[in-house]
Amino acid sequence: MTQRAPESTTARRIERLATLPLFHKLDGRKVVLAGTGEGALWKAELLAASGAALLILAGEDTDLFDSLVADPPAAEITLRSRGWQPDDFADAALAIGEIDEDEEARAFAAAARQAGVPVNVVDKPEFCDFAFGSVVNRSPLVVAISTDGASPVFGQTIRTKIEALLPAGLKDWAQAAKEWRPAVQARDLPFALRRAFWEKFTRRAMAEPDRAPQLHDEAELFTALDRLESSHQGAGRVTLVGAGPGDPELLTLKAIRALQSADIILYDDLVSTGVLEFARREAKRMLVGKTGYGPSVKQDDINTLIVSLASHGKHVVRLKGGDPGIFGRAGEEIDACARAGIPVVMVPGISAAQGAAASLGLSLTHRDHARRLQFVTGHARTGTLPADLDWQALADPHATTVIYMARNTLAAFREQAIAAGLAPETPAIAVVAATQPGEARLRATIATLPERLGELPPKGPLLVLIGRALEGVAAEALDLQTLRSA
Repeated sequence: MTQRAPESTTARRIERLATLPLFHKLDGRKVVLAGTGEGALWKAELLAASGAALLILAGEDTDLFDSLVADPPAAEITLRSRGWQPDDFADAALAIGEIDEDEEARAFAAAARQAGVPVNVVDKPEFCDFAFGSVVNRSPLVVAISTDGASPVFGQTIRTKIEALLPAGLKDWAQAAKEWRPAVQARDLPFALRRAFWEKFTRRAMAEPDRAPQLHDEAELFTALDRLESSHQGAGRVTLVGAGPGDPELLTLKAIRALQSADIILYDDLVSTGVLEFARREAKRMLVGKTGYGPSVKQDDINTLIVSLASHGKHVVRLKGGDPGIFGRAGEEIDACARAGIPVVMVPGISAAQGAAASLGLSLTHRDHARRLQFVTGHARTGTLPADLDWQALADPHATTVIYMARNTLAAFREQAIAAGLAPETPAIAVVAATQPGEARLRATIATLPERLGELPPKGPLLVLIGRALEGVAAEALDLQTLRSA
């Protein structure tokens, strides 16, 4: 087995964006709006709500803006009954035009850019430096949705969905965060403590989003911060997180919270890119993977790295495929942290066995066929079949057995299990990359499956399920050729 060193990954932490979302401070800043129509009126209302000093050039159609001018939402509005002129852009922060004719739209955009002003021409993306999104307003919590001009109606529909998901009371919690932030900043705390305070704040807000924060909330949260500050000695913490079998939708909420609060993420090869999408963008990522019979990072090196990083005050998330407590070497990492006095929390994940069973529509403990469920490894430290397996238990006809990491040892497992009394015709299913897009399955018997493993993809985590509980799996769920062509 080739030794491998932990490596910082430079893979993109975010996929390509069609446009960069920005939130622009406009309080008291000049914004030029030229044109008339419902689009111009909505943009004027939106800009006025943002506090812009709005210069509206409406030609002869000033009546459209009368109600806005009569009752401006805390903004300075100047309404002119003329068209735009190049000198209107002087000292402007933004320029917006609702202009029908392409020739005039092109001239408007060119004049704004000549003055160094970002420009938007309504419904003419070819003349735009920026775009407006559909807005969910819980100010100071603001969410904007963009489809890069592809379909405003689609964006509006997404906005409606988000509106339904975000309770109106979050506005009050966001305002409280804005008001309490100076007191937190004034303490000059280490980053880890500041983040811990805001994590506690967020948990409380999301637990009771429809209740406005009260004085006792502020008092309790700052008391908790006092305790954190008094106990802080510069040490970090470690969270062992189960990434599940691969499908990011199988992550637990607790796992997502851990990923979003991480400073450094140490992850295995088996962790899918979709799972890493949930991680905090600023978190450093390091691959410390192990591959069966391939390049692998030594476990002692991983233990040393975890302890070293946490000792420097970092929140280290050790991200493992499946569940960290099932053949994930969590015990060794927990012991290393305990010897160094570093606190460890474990966040369980959906195991690979559970993911495979769910994909197959299979109950591992069907009461007509199974009295016991057992997980075993087919891969000892030496890379061979473990010598101390309980063969009488593995031959039990009333048990369902799941074998991890048995790609190269299944033939030896079969010989010893059958010699111990396991019926050769016992159903067996091999699953590669359970729950992932490239998942592949193959059904046989324990007697014939080892020789057929070559029909499966050569890469990816492989599980073997054995037992009478597998008899009810539908044949179409296991047709490898059908699966590959789907």
